[in-house]
Amino acid sequence: MTSKMKYNMIRRIIWLLLLVVSPLMALCNDAASALLKKGNDAYAKAKYAEAIATYQKLVDGGYQSAALYFNLGNAYYKTDEIPSALLYYEKARKLSPGDEDIHVNIQLANLKTTDKLDEAPEFFITKWWHAFILGLSLNTLAIISVLLIFAGSVTFILYRFTQSVGVKKAAFYSAILLVFLGVVFVFIAGRQADYFESHRQAIVFSGTVTIKSGPGRASKDLFILHDGTKVDILEHNNEWMKIRLSNGNEGWISATDVKEI
Repeated sequence: MTSKMKYNMIRRIIWLLLLVVSPLMALCNDAASALLKKGNDAYAKAKYAEAIATYQKLVDGGYQSAALYFNLGNAYYKTDEIPSALLYYEKARKLSPGDEDIHVNIQLANLKTTDKLDEAPEFFITKWWHAFILGLSLNTLAIISVLLIFAGSVTFILYRFTQSVGVKKAAFYSAILLVFLGVVFVFIAGRQADYFESHRQAIVFSGTVTIKSGPGRASKDLFILHDGTKVDILEHNNEWMKIRLSNGNEGWISATDVKEI
């Protein structure tokens, strides 16, 4: 095994442990829980501006969860701030990509945007693969993989110490199956993390923005976008971003016109 492979494996293990421990730490954060409850109470009383201010304190403090981003997106949606609503719905989707409520609200918010783009067709195997790796959240995948590997280890101990031939045989194959499934879930979690790392996106916040052929005001005008449109980020060049739309069109936009998801 090369040193790079060892490094990647250690990094994966640390990342996995952090994913499991982080939610437990979050639950222990009484101050964050109190603020989240305060925001939820304000939202329930239709005090959306107060709810936004409260949720935003949590975001600014570094707290993040799919529920927080989803609630913040809902509050922005209620105040008709669609670009902000979409920004936080999309942040929630990154943490919980299989959540149907988040997908539905993204679709509802998109109905209020100006740009209606036809998506470029995706190869069916690629589409299936993305749906497969994005079916569960990273936290869920990490917890399932840890539980499976732990159960496999316990079953292997049973195999080592049982005197029954029948139990020993069943324990051996069960341990192999459980550990194998655990590794499969670790693999899926890794693919999902790589997917989001390689698919950086942003939401347009400027009301109307002209997309350029190059990174500069003097470049040729290509087409117009409006606030709320989601774009894929292909590369950065100083204060400019090369972007691609869902219909395949590409161009350059000033970084000040968008907020990265």
